[in-house]
Amino acid sequence: MRSVEDHLSLVTASVVAPRPVQVAISESQGLLCAEEVVTDAPLPSFDQAAVDGYAVRAVDVVHAGVEAPATDEDLDALDTGDIEVSQPEGSDDLVVHLPVVGEVRAGSRTPIRLQPGQAVRVHTGAPMPTLADAVVPLRWTDGGDQRVMIGHGVESGDYVHRVGDDVQPGDIAVREGAVIGPAQVGLLAAVGRSRVAVHPRPRVAVIAIGDELVDIDRDPGPGQVYDVNSYALAAAARDAGADVHRVGVTVRDKNRLREVVEAQLLRSEIVVLCGAVGGEASRDVADALSDLGDLEITRIAMHPGSVQGFGTLGKDQIPTFWLPSNPVSALVTFEVMVRPLIRIALGKRQPMRRTVTARTVGPIQSVDGRKGFLRGQLMRDERSGDYLVQVIGESPTGTSHLLAELAEANCLIVVDPDVEELEPGDRVEVMFLAQRV
Repeated sequence: MRSVEDHLSLVTASVVAPRPVQVAISESQGLLCAEEVVTDAPLPSFDQAAVDGYAVRAVDVVHAGVEAPATDEDLDALDTGDIEVSQPEGSDDLVVHLPVVGEVRAGSRTPIRLQPGQAVRVHTGAPMPTLADAVVPLRWTDGGDQRVMIGHGVESGDYVHRVGDDVQPGDIAVREGAVIGPAQVGLLAAVGRSRVAVHPRPRVAVIAIGDELVDIDRDPGPGQVYDVNSYALAAAARDAGADVHRVGVTVRDKNRLREVVEAQLLRSEIVVLCGAVGGEASRDVADALSDLGDLEITRIAMHPGSVQGFGTLGKDQIPTFWLPSNPVSALVTFEVMVRPLIRIALGKRQPMRRTVTARTVGPIQSVDGRKGFLRGQLMRDERSGDYLVQVIGESPTGTSHLLAELAEANCLIVVDPDVEELEPGDRVEVMFLAQRV
């Protein structure tokens, strides 16, 4: 019997990552960047106002907002040059008066040259007038059109986005291996990139095998059941980040089965089969696919899902899984074995689910010699902040095959192979499942 760790190592070593492709930046969100995006121009490419206000020379408003002299004589003695300065009635501070000689809006292409002792009304994103080195925010002024009263001074460079403040030529805007999110999409647009190389989502084909299966748009006949697995596993693959093709139901006819699987090997990076994986039925399927490669049926030291198949098929050695027919076992096996391979193919540095340590609420039983992945419900103790976990369902082993119980689980309780029983209060590793909203 092969250990979970050994089998997972075999699986992950077979990864077939899709080749990087160029996509429109609007389609790149959530994918990993496959290139170093180097800027060839500064951003911003011109000095621009960071706020609505008045573009000025900082030296012209140096007296704005400072405490007024005690007497009018002292005020007259201030060295203000040609700049008009006054003390408003009822205020202890000085204001500076400047003529407003123009207005510049964002997108303006008409250059304006500022002379000493002047101000220009500017809007956020507007190009700065020549000689202006700061912007006085609108809230620090009286908002005048012809003349403006400025009640607070600024330093050179205040409220101005200088050329290259965000990136300089030669800077890396988006690094290879970075997950492209909203900020990265915006930065790509800002540096003029309409397309970017990414690691695309791996293509996963899901095929249900069984003469007893019918699709959900048909009524089952005697001895027939709905195809649950291809829908559930396709959803799980999509949740992991794959581009999924649900093939649906295929009968066990040797020629038909080989034809369907071979077609999917040509268009996929991962193929997932689900159906009876033990006994004569499994040998028939393995024989049907023997020309494509070796699909090994193996006993794995885990539960549920102790019997499963894996191999690399086709000329491109595509990883191919054969999961149990029971929906609960199939989904748990997918979580443990298939999902990490999808995440690796996506280029994720941390392909495994997040795990935490939790205290058990009730007794938990496991199977001796097998690593348990039991459905559980994870909670948080409001007082201590500790994680608490309990097995879902009536069985202390959490191995009931009820799909409804799996739908209630928000975690898998991971029990070591040498542990047969956990008592209330014992600590155990817990694997998060997808967040429920």
